[in-house]
Amino acid sequence: MTLERPIAPDPYELLPTVPSFTLTSDDVQNGEPMDARHAHGSTGGENVSPQLTWSDFPAETKSFTVTCYDPDAPTGSGFWHWVLVNVPVGVTQLPSGAGGAAGTDLGGAFSVRNDYGEQGYGGAAPPPGDRPHRYVFAVHALDVDHLDLTPDASPAYVGFNLTFHTLARAVIRPTYQIKE
Repeated sequence: MTLERPIAPDPYELLPTVPSFTLTSDDVQNGEPMDARHAHGSTGGENVSPQLTWSDFPAETKSFTVTCYDPDAPTGSGFWHWVLVNVPVGVTQLPSGAGGAAGTDLGGAFSVRNDYGEQGYGGAAPPPGDRPHRYVFAVHALDVDHLDLTPDASPAYVGFNLTFHTLARAVIRPTYQIKE
């Protein structure tokens, strides 16, 4: 059963415009379906965050934040799947699984709790039979070397802080759907 509702706006169309830079992935592509390994375990997926690489960001960048958001979740507020903050400027790629891999050295970066209530990457899990959902993976280049946040900050609070410190943003928007 497809849920009948309007298409949600892209979240970054609602924020102040910032320049873009290059974001690529060996695992996900713009507008293309994600592999089930990037889906949540509750749907039979492996809950593995995708590999991401970024470049050509502003020279004055001091750190990064990586996020994954589903604007199509039937919640009225979307769904945050991953919020990784305080990624040092020298880190310009994340391997597959970095969102949950114990022992991955991310230079002091940490994940705040996602909308599953867990810290780290939480994979795609749209309602079965719903239209394809967009998963907006974004890397935000920041003008500060760290955001003054703790791991128990909410994704909305991180987003509020990002609005005031984002120099540029790079985005990949794959999709995911669970057929009935």
